[in-house]
Amino acid sequence: MSVHDLADYPWDAVAPYAERARQHPDGIVDLSIGSPVDPTPSVVADALRTATDAHSYPQTVGTRALREAIAGWYARRRGVLGLTPSHVIPTVGSKELVALLPLLLGLGEGDTVVHPRAAYPSYEVGARLVGAEALASDDPDEWPEETRLVWLNTPGNPDGRVLGVDELRRAVARARELGAVLASDECYAELGWDGPWADAAVPSVLDPRVTGGDATSLLSVYSLSKQSNLAGYRAAFLAGDPDIVAGLVTARKHLGLMVPAPVQAAMIAALQDDAHVDHQKALYRARRDVLKPAVQAAGFRIDRSEGGLYLWATAGEDAWTSLGRLAELGILAGPGHFYGTHFPEHVRFSLTATDDRIAQAASRLTASAS
Repeated sequence: MSVHDLADYPWDAVAPYAERARQHPDGIVDLSIGSPVDPTPSVVADALRTATDAHSYPQTVGTRALREAIAGWYARRRGVLGLTPSHVIPTVGSKELVALLPLLLGLGEGDTVVHPRAAYPSYEVGARLVGAEALASDDPDEWPEETRLVWLNTPGNPDGRVLGVDELRRAVARARELGAVLASDECYAELGWDGPWADAAVPSVLDPRVTGGDATSLLSVYSLSKQSNLAGYRAAFLAGDPDIVAGLVTARKHLGLMVPAPVQAAMIAALQDDAHVDHQKALYRARRDVLKPAVQAAGFRIDRSEGGLYLWATAGEDAWTSLGRLAELGILAGPGHFYGTHFPEHVRFSLTATDDRIAQAASRLTASAS
């Protein structure tokens, strides 16, 4: 197995629907990809500019100041106490980590990588890259003895599913029973909306209520792309079992996987400033409050979606049919086919569009129902 054996990038299949949507008299409303549209916070941009004299190679492990900021953020925002610099490492965005983790952990043929049933494709890509078996399963009782890595995603992409403490505890117990590493992709953790997550923080896999204070075999992955509009910075990190982290640091040193020094400085600023995060969440909440009822009025049922940046919806028809109908309204969404084989009738609506474009989409969807 090599990178040359991977399938064509799936988003290429959406191009004809995007072209049709662009023909709308008022232009396309692109709700297909979760790429932030709001400005990078000035506190972060200023930190980056101040650090532009970066004449030396950055450390793979990151500066001590950054690692302390990451540990402090987990304590302050996630309720995870006791992390030290040895528990954390910055990464070049989270996608490279997700795709490379099976390789960095030494997995290969005969091993199984478990990932959610509704899943971001990179979990499966990482397994295929090393010749491991990828299994889509949300039920720990289904995880086979060959499992060596389990991916959780909470809140989920694309379905916005949030895992509570009891669900996390059950997954951790089963992974440890199997001797597997459990990695929780928590990149949308600051964006809880419905049910208990409207007022309470989304729990981390490192939450002491889950772990009992023992991080053995556990990793939490987080990105600043969503909470801080830093997708272009490629700024992310992981935290967890210090023995696993140490092994990943060594492997990443050999591969030259280093976060640029100015980006590390910007990450510190982002992690230490909560005001911009709360502001950004309020923007997404307002957009969600506009878009959600319009999607429902247009005949879609919204499933899960209690957290994250998306509405996971179905009109009871093949997703490509839904995409065609939406394209006639000048709206582009993401087909459920891209997120595994289990949800062929779902589409994903992103909240990452400007207030004006979200309002445009809502108006068109509502009008289509009359």
